[in-house]
Order: sequence, then structure tokens, then C-alpha cells
Amino acid sequence: MDFPGGCVPFTTELKFVGGHFSTDVPPMSCYRTLDSVGDALQEADTPWGLDEEQAVRIYRAMVGLQTMDGVFYDSQRQGRFSFYITSAGEEATAVGSAAALAPADVVFAQYREQGVLLYRGFSFLDFAHQCFGNAQEPGKGRQMPIHYGSAELNFHTISSPLATQLPHAVGAAYALKLEARQAVVAVYFGEGAASEGDFHAAANFAATLGAPVLFICRNNGWAISTPATEQYRGDGIAGRGPSYGIPSVRVDGGDARAVYNATAAARDIALRHGGPVLIEAMSYRSGHHSTSDDSSRYRTATEMAVWRARDPAARFRRLLDAAGWWDDGREQALRQATRREVVAALGKAQRVPKASLDAMFADVYAEVPWHLAEQQAEVAEHLRRHPGAWPDIPLQ
Repeated sequence: MDFPGGCVPFTTELKFVGGHFSTDVPPMSCYRTLDSVGDALQEADTPWGLDEEQAVRIYRAMVGLQTMDGVFYDSQRQGRFSFYITSAGEEATAVGSAAALAPADVVFAQYREQGVLLYRGFSFLDFAHQCFGNAQEPGKGRQMPIHYGSAELNFHTISSPLATQLPHAVGAAYALKLEARQAVVAVYFGEGAASEGDFHAAANFAATLGAPVLFICRNNGWAISTPATEQYRGDGIAGRGPSYGIPSVRVDGGDARAVYNATAAARDIALRHGGPVLIEAMSYRSGHHSTSDDSSRYRTATEMAVWRARDPAARFRRLLDAAGWWDDGREQALRQATRREVVAALGKAQRVPKASLDAMFADVYAEVPWHLAEQQAEVAEHLRRHPGAWPDIPLQ
């Protein structure tokens, strides 16, 4: 019968569907093209196969990301800047998906997607400027470290509150649709963020409005110290998509080629059918949640060692080796050159002075309102009265 809430078939059988105790709805399978060590699996042909140039670019970005994460993490521990988050264990999810997007596609990230920016052309020096919060970073020092953003690369600035980027991404995707642009929005989030109400509101709006947005969930098993087993009872995150009318796929987040294929296919669906697609990338956060976290307090050393052995970059390199696209000589040269570049970027960014205090009052209003003008004058007066209190921060 055609009810106002939907056209549904009738049955005389009383039957409940789903539930964590049910066995009549099997879990969604996980798509992969490489096994846990990187050997290629037999797979169906896809129209998005990687050629040598693109595969090598993906691998270089993954190596660059791992190198930058290691050096920047150590630098934070040395007290050179205040905070950092690594992508250890999730490099393939960020870089593999970035490779399948077009430059015109708009990105809304959470806080572990620096690999997307790196693949798009954000330099190590750009990252260093942002972490130091100096005068040459786009936010002029007004954001905490790792809140990257780049208007030129269509990458919206990151903010700390979980899931707030999801409704924003849907709105941006709907704008692309209204403008008839051949582009999509990719929005990244973790499985912990999917427990926020913003996720459900965004999914419903995207499906109802037919917004071309790719929901890319990094399910790394841990929302800081809360395991996935304590976060939800359904079939992960991908299992939620069909109930909203969203085509969904679960993919091995440590398999860069599988993530690339899934993202390319999802982008094609979003453009051809004019609507959202949900990708759940199953992965593992090999490092601590951030430099404010000690994951050894809630995870065993054995668990972490097992997963670190499934390094996504090493798995992808095995594929390149098998194809004759890589060798040990190129590996050593890349690792050494990348480390030198990262270290040099940190040293250069650390020498750049802080932004002017006047920058705190700019870029919000077209004309500075009276209350901000008063505050700006108070700051200027404070610096004149105490000239040695803030020697590293100029007024203008």
C-alpha cells in the first residue's frame, strides 16, 4: 500500500529484522585487493586501475606522510610546538582516497587527513608553518596545531569539535548541485564521530536533497580510549547507509588500491545519480590518539604490534615491487631525501616570527566593530605599558 511514509509490501508473517542478536542479516563484507602483507588478490576488473605514475605518486605521498609524522611527533615531544596528531596505520585511507578525487572536489576533514592535503600539493613547509602558528601560515597563528586549511587546494580548515564538518559538507555539496558543477564533496570522520547527532542529520539531509557528498569514515577501532565494541551495536558505520537510502561500501582501509577503487566508484555514483555515498574504511590507529594520549594505558602491546606489522605503506610497496615499479635503491633515496626536506622545513618555519597581534582582530568582519576596536586598543596599551612582556609577538 502507498502509505504517506512510503510504499511498502504486506506480509502475514510477524518478523523483526536486524538487531545485534540476529543472524538473518549478515554483516557487510569488506572489499580489498591486497592481503595483509601486500600480495595481490584476484579481483574483478575495474575501470579505475592504477598506472605506474599514479601508483608511485601514491606511495611517495604515503612515505612522505610517515616521515613527516615521525619528525613532527618528535618535535612536539621536544617542546617545539604544542600538539600533534599522526596518521600511523591510516595512511592508505587518506592518500588512496585523495588520489581518486579531482582537484575541484571539495574536502572537509576531521584531524587525521593530512595525507589528503599532502597528496594535493601542501608542502612540508606549509605543514610546519601551521604547527608553529607563525606569520606565514594562512590562519596567522589563530588556530591550534594540525588545524590545516587551504583555499587553493579546496580543503576547508579543520576544527576540533567532532562531526561539525558533516552538515557543512552536505551544504557545500548541495551548493555544487545547484550550480551544476561536476564536482563532489569528500568529508572525513572517525567511527567515534559517527556517534554524534551531526552524522545522522547530515546523512538524512544528503540523501533527501541528493547532495553529491562522499562520507568517508575511518573506522580505526578506537575513539580515543573507547573501543568500537562500546560505541555501537549495529553493523559498523557502513551498515547505517542503506537505512538512509545511501549506497554504501566497506573497504580495507590499509589497502591503498582498494580505497582508491572504492572512492573512484563512489565519486562516479555521486555524480551520475546525484546523491551521497558512504565509505567505511576499516583500519587501525597504530599510534597514540594524539600527543596528549598514551594508548598503552588501554591497549595491549601485542595488539599494537600485530597491527603495526600490517603497515599500509609496506603493503602497497609490495604491489609496486611485484609490478617492477620500485626497488630498494629508490626506497633508500626517497626516505633519506624526504627526511632531509621535513627537517629543513621545521627549521625554516621555526625561525619565522609570529603574526602580529593585530591579526587577532582581522578577517572576521568587513569593518572592525566597536567592541573589537576597543579590545584592540586595550592590547596596544598593554604592550606599550609592558614592552618586554611579549618580546616575540609584534603589535603590527
